[in-house]
Amino acid sequence: MALPEQLKKAIIQMPAKEKDKLLLRLITKDKTLSDRLHFELIEDSATIPERREELMGRIVRTSKFNQNTPGWVLMDMRALSGDIAYHVKVTKDKIGGIELNLFLLNTFLESYSDILRTYSSRADTCALYIAKKAQVILNGLSKLDEDYRIDYIKDANRMLQLVFTLCSKMYARQMELPQEIEF
Repeated sequence: MALPEQLKKAIIQMPAKEKDKLLLRLITKDKTLSDRLHFELIEDSATIPERREELMGRIVRTSKFNQNTPGWVLMDMRALSGDIAYHVKVTKDKIGGIELNLFLLNTFLESYSDILRTYSSRADTCALYIAKKAQVILNGLSKLDEDYRIDYIKDANRMLQLVFTLCSKMYARQMELPQEIEF
């Protein structure tokens, strides 16, 4: 919400003590903002590797659950994808977002390949999600500097191979995803 110019001037002229009180009250109402400030001010933006490792551990733990339907697999992937998006929002770690999403997709597609092997009406939503997620990852990779992209070619090609061998292959073809990438 944009503030009127008069209100901005009035806020700037407030005593520092009152501004600090208001600021602290406002920050507590926005969890993302408070987490971001904690990351930048307290952690000094130095904990990105630890945060990535923690998310990777959560992905591995969740992928070991004994899911027996594509719906449950999809639910877990969506939840973890939300955690990754929150990580990127708080830390501004765009490369980590791509890396974590690639790790998420590869881990789940390998862990649940038997459940996701054949297309069915029960697997439709999951298959579409997988294809769209692969497309988002490839778009993110294409925006990276070439030096960074090289690091992810092997994992991206493994992801594409899985996407084209599981229930998502129909959607991958429709979206015209490449079967292999070379940078």
